[in-house]
Amino acid sequence: MSGCPPHRQRQEVQRLLDALHAEIRRSWTLMEVCGGQTHAILRHGLDQLIPPQLELIHGPGCPVCVTAAETIDRALELAALPEVILCTYGDMLRVPGTGPSHLLEARANGADVRVLTAPLDVLAVARSHPGRQVVFFAVGFETTAPATALLAHQAWSGGAQNLSLLVSHVRVPPAMEAILAAPECRVQGFLAAGHVCAVMGRTEYEPIAARHRRPIVITGFEPIDLLEGMLRAVRQLERGEARVEDAYPRAGAGEGNASARALIAKVFTSCDQHWRGLGVLPGSGLRLRPPYDALDAARRFPSAARARPDTDTDTDTDPQGCISGLVLQGLARPDACPRFGRGCSPERPLGAPMVSAEGACAAYWRYRERT
Repeated sequence: MSGCPPHRQRQEVQRLLDALHAEIRRSWTLMEVCGGQTHAILRHGLDQLIPPQLELIHGPGCPVCVTAAETIDRALELAALPEVILCTYGDMLRVPGTGPSHLLEARANGADVRVLTAPLDVLAVARSHPGRQVVFFAVGFETTAPATALLAHQAWSGGAQNLSLLVSHVRVPPAMEAILAAPECRVQGFLAAGHVCAVMGRTEYEPIAARHRRPIVITGFEPIDLLEGMLRAVRQLERGEARVEDAYPRAGAGEGNASARALIAKVFTSCDQHWRGLGVLPGSGLRLRPPYDALDAARRFPSAARARPDTDTDTDTDPQGCISGLVLQGLARPDACPRFGRGCSPERPLGAPMVSAEGACAAYWRYRERT
């Protein structure tokens, strides 16, 4: 439907809204997994058009937002080394660590921090600066992990002696498990991210739906996609069903991308990972497996990137009153934060969800009126 004329799209949106209003009988709560979905929902005002019985909760679906503060600290320590060129994505520059410092400030103070849009570009930087050490700060869900894996494979096979990786990739299914297992969980169904499933497929979601008796509907990012996902989830809930359903077939999410999955499995192995706002989630991260672990920045720079005790305490609030931990857990809306618009803004963010282009706080700032 995304290629249909605008009037056809409006008609389809209205049809789906009419169906939602007609078919919902009870109150239900859904969580959208991806921050891109959160922004689309607020940008198009879908949360204000759906039936009042249907509540949408925003999940921790932004890899920038859930990168642990101590990992940012490690990146800052690496960037401070005079021999290091630190490369990463633009969204990472303004995410604070355990203190107020961030990579943009480090760059202003003389650190060589560079923004790249594609991991393979790091190889060109390393080749252009043979006398420097180049570190790629790799973050993202399963969608960006294949590109990082390809970089690691090419760097290792090509003998790039001056390239290493600080890896902070996270996996979505363990986070969904953790949210459902929490005593305060109110989530009755998930809208799963179609781009993640396009890489990994739907297999990992089926045990979650069966074990927790929660429907999981794979959906996209356009209003029609999201409303179709909501409608299918509501239909399952009204019927007492709980299964994985694909409402985004054009992304090919059934089996996923076999080549991408094979590359991830070749380069990475799963590990416990600290998520900002959620704590340590078993099996929720990716780390380099042998022989690619020779590229691990923690091995190349043990004094700067060593494993350290977690300093991110995951408290519900921080000393500045920011409740980003609750926001990332889906337990509070961004506009419930006492600092939202009162000392916390995209220009001066207190928490990661206000920094990232896909953060929930940034979405509320951009698309909702502030009092």
